[in-house]
Amino acid sequence: LGMFIACAFLIAYITDHLSLGKGIEFVGAMGKMEIIDWKFDPSSRYNIWSGIIGGLFLQLSYFGTDQSQVQRYLGGKSMKESRLGLMFNGLLKIPMQFFILFVGVLVFLFYQFVLPPLHFNRENVQKVEQSSLYPDYQRLEQEQKRLWQEKQTLFEHYKDTPIDDGVKTVLAEIHESEKALMEESKSIIKKVDPNAETQDDDYIFITFVINYLPIGIVGLLLAVIFSAAMSSTSAELNALASTTTVDIYKRNINGKGSELHYLQRSKLFTLLFGLFAIAFAAAASLFDNLIEAVNILGSLFYGTILGIFLVAFFFKKIQAKAVFPAALIAQACIIVLYSLNRLDIIDLGYLWYNLIAPMLVIGVALLLQQLRPNTQIKSEEINA
Repeated sequence: LGMFIACAFLIAYITDHLSLGKGIEFVGAMGKMEIIDWKFDPSSRYNIWSGIIGGLFLQLSYFGTDQSQVQRYLGGKSMKESRLGLMFNGLLKIPMQFFILFVGVLVFLFYQFVLPPLHFNRENVQKVEQSSLYPDYQRLEQEQKRLWQEKQTLFEHYKDTPIDDGVKTVLAEIHESEKALMEESKSIIKKVDPNAETQDDDYIFITFVINYLPIGIVGLLLAVIFSAAMSSTSAELNALASTTTVDIYKRNINGKGSELHYLQRSKLFTLLFGLFAIAFAAAASLFDNLIEAVNILGSLFYGTILGIFLVAFFFKKIQAKAVFPAALIAQACIIVLYSLNRLDIIDLGYLWYNLIAPMLVIGVALLLQQLRPNTQIKSEEINA
């Protein structure tokens, strides 16, 4: 609901200056409408191949093995209702993600007609304003304003006429210059405060909401954001607590407790996981954006879980004693790959982790099972 309201206001603001179609044409010239990248490049995070292949395995893990999704299936009144909920959840995910990205494009287009801050994290800017480097920061702001005014001239001149390749080239060059200024501003912020977090992407939309939407709408949007966050967090904490209580505590620590005992332990685990989530949010450095952070964290672990499920469904002869070490090895490999990526030793898009991990689990499990081929036979003889 909040995104639809913001989208309506953005369109209203933008169309005061030019048509929406012409605006999309302008932002396309600045590289914001490259919807599909057909180039096969494992180092690229987002192209059609990583999306189709890596994204397929990511969604298989999410919709097929994630406890938060399983809870929805179990909460359905019937098998038909659970299947219907799963189908709509999957079908609506793509258009909803597309709509969210489109709102991001509209916010970018909005800031082509309203001079944006050089840096959107106001706390960082205030620190710079109180430092000796503020004149350097002001110089960058003045250069940014000059570039912005150049764009206004181009927009005004070509808002009713076709945009030729020369204009597109100029707009692209201006945009690259603006990005360079933003990077310089981040360097200044780091000099003022070496511990400052300079990733400000997640401040852009909320800055628009607070500064440019009517007061009542701002309150409504914030309420919707908090409501959605609380709902999502509640489901995830409940999933973590229930799996920890049933699969770990009840099975391995205390299997003879009362229902009240397990309920109390579940509440305790919920509290502990909540505190852990808060600590992670406070201590972890921001990724490019929060949506990407969720997908990266999921890609680190979902592939291994999916591999375990695939072995259980399709490789009946592989025993748990082979699967468990295979899963540990696969998970360790994914962590190593991610660490090498962070250190810039290799360059591999994170969506590929979702393909690599299940392949490792299956391959290593098959190998380990072959190294102990008589175990299955002996166990069957004993059972007989």
